[in-house]
Amino acid sequence: MVILSKGFKESYREDIKLFQTIWIKVWLGLFLALFLILPFVADSYIIYLVNLSEIAILGALGLNILTGCTGQISLGHAAFMAIGAYTVGILTLTFNAPFWVSLPLAGVMSAAAGVVIGIPCLRLKGLYLAMATMVFGEVITHLSIHWETLTKGVRGISVSPIEIFGYPLDTDEKFYYLMFSITALLLLAAKNMLRTKVGRAFIAIRDRDIAAESMGVSLTRYKVLAFALSSFYVGLAGGFYAYYTSYVHPEHFNIMLSVEFIAMIIIGGMGTILGSIFGAVFITLVPEGLRWVSYAIGQIYPVVADKFSDDWNIAFFGLLIMLFLIFEPGGLVAIWARIKTSFKTWPFTY
Repeated sequence: MVILSKGFKESYREDIKLFQTIWIKVWLGLFLALFLILPFVADSYIIYLVNLSEIAILGALGLNILTGCTGQISLGHAAFMAIGAYTVGILTLTFNAPFWVSLPLAGVMSAAAGVVIGIPCLRLKGLYLAMATMVFGEVITHLSIHWETLTKGVRGISVSPIEIFGYPLDTDEKFYYLMFSITALLLLAAKNMLRTKVGRAFIAIRDRDIAAESMGVSLTRYKVLAFALSSFYVGLAGGFYAYYTSYVHPEHFNIMLSVEFIAMIIIGGMGTILGSIFGAVFITLVPEGLRWVSYAIGQIYPVVADKFSDDWNIAFFGLLIMLFLIFEPGGLVAIWARIKTSFKTWPFTY
């Protein structure tokens, strides 16, 4: 007699299901309900942080597709975000383009730039690829400052708020529902993409590119495609950032932003959708926590509080990356997985 356990998957279709159990569907439903009522129970500052976190999630997800899933290190993703933001700013300022035109074009322009930088970098790996993408980021920064006829240089570009059928989304609460809906759809699309042939090819290249090529995976095709998809997501994040802040300036997209994206995927968990979410939310809230600490210290020791600056943020991000690489390489996703496992196996310890 054969006894089948409920914990085993009997087919590949069951193994790749998005929602493995009824409890996942229940928790997801509660999570969505919470997000729907959040603007009615939270103040504007909380909504502001949520909106910034969702923009960061798109950027981190784009980098995770390239670095976490395909193994291609990039230090220039701030440049792709800048391309998306400037695309929205230029189209809005010059042609008064609606968001349903300018926002997709922001993703397309960034994806095109990803292909342009991805093709010559096909033979580069590791630090060489990181340096090449970092140089690309510096080139975009230089152009955004000195190409004044297009980017307005250091004056920046003012961006009008999104309008839907003449209704402006000019407050945090109004912007919230659009941002949440599109972010959820893009997360679902990325999750499904990783279950397809393309996603499996990305992971095969990351794990062992020579073996993947010997099995028929085209390294050229899929590496360039990874750059394009990654840049598309980051370009959309840049477009949303331009609309949300209503201003685009070269200082918004410096090398520090690329470092923050790297920190997001390392701390959250490389190669996972949930890791992009965890890391983006964590890194978005860290500066707010540092400001709160600085304010609390300033109430007692004003001289010490004056020493807190952006340099402390850089040092803190570096320290976080180092600690996670040493003590928790799997990131917050690994911690979350152990917590779930402990609940499933309780009261046993194995």
